[in-house]
Amino acid sequence: MKELNNDKNIKMTKKVKNKKKWTKDDTELTLLALPATIWYLLFSFLPMFGVIIAFKDYKIFSGHGFFYNLIHSQWTGLDNFQFLIKSNVLFLLLRNTILYNIVFIILGIIIPVTLAIMISLIYSKLKSRVYQTMMFFPHFMSWVVVSYFVYAFLSIDKGMFNSIFKMLGKDIVQWYMEPRYWPFILIFMQLWKTLGYSMVIYLASITGIDTTLYEAAVIDGAAKWQQVKYITIPSIKTIVVMMFILNVGRIFYSDFGLFFQVTREIPSSLYNVASTIDTYVFKALQSSTPVGMTAAATFFQSVACCLTILLANWIVSKIDSDSAII
Repeated sequence: MKELNNDKNIKMTKKVKNKKKWTKDDTELTLLALPATIWYLLFSFLPMFGVIIAFKDYKIFSGHGFFYNLIHSQWTGLDNFQFLIKSNVLFLLLRNTILYNIVFIILGIIIPVTLAIMISLIYSKLKSRVYQTMMFFPHFMSWVVVSYFVYAFLSIDKGMFNSIFKMLGKDIVQWYMEPRYWPFILIFMQLWKTLGYSMVIYLASITGIDTTLYEAAVIDGAAKWQQVKYITIPSIKTIVVMMFILNVGRIFYSDFGLFFQVTREIPSSLYNVASTIDTYVFKALQSSTPVGMTAAATFFQSVACCLTILLANWIVSKIDSDSAII
């Protein structure tokens, strides 16, 4: 018996040693991950060195490069952040950025999930693919192109809407001078462009559900709504929560193309309803505002979003630990 136990122990130690050895699969996976790793190092981690601009009065010294200028610029501590906090537009920027994102997050989950469920119930595969393609196509369009489409509808003289109003004998609307319409326009354009991408993600999760669950439900006499309620929705709950956490992590960011391009560079009449932190930083870079102050604004965004996503993940982990990302 002792000899058998010793033999088993020897075999177990050999297996452990074999597992620790570098295999051909490890090499292939490493080479596969290497391009993405290099990309993240160059474009995500290396630029983080520039974060110290937010704590400096960045000056350009003639005849020297960026790193020399950065190192020899004077430290200002938190002065750049004080400028942002004391700014009169900070509340406006935070209000617009956060409220728009809250609406985008809520509608960006409810509508895509609903459409994904509806398309999954279509029996014709051809129609299902056609609908998916039509909804997914706007995702590939640039906001610059979209802005020209919007202008074709909202132009004062030759816009489609105003042309229809003229035919009906009604007064034309100066769309780019009326801020009350733009919250609805911006929300609609955001959903129109991102709806297809989100819907495909949820639809892929739905197609991965075991079909035997639906077959058993049909045998038990469950209707379509009952199948959706008790099988589809619980099965995609994890991916819905994950998308929610990721979107919450960008609640202090805004889609620059949406707010800047679609509004045609945010005229003064639309400043109160279309200005966000990202558009403020872009315009500040074009003005005489010191670079350190704009860097402080973006650094504040990054820290706030990091704390927000950690908070959202912590809350989800307390409610349902299986759905949390971390």
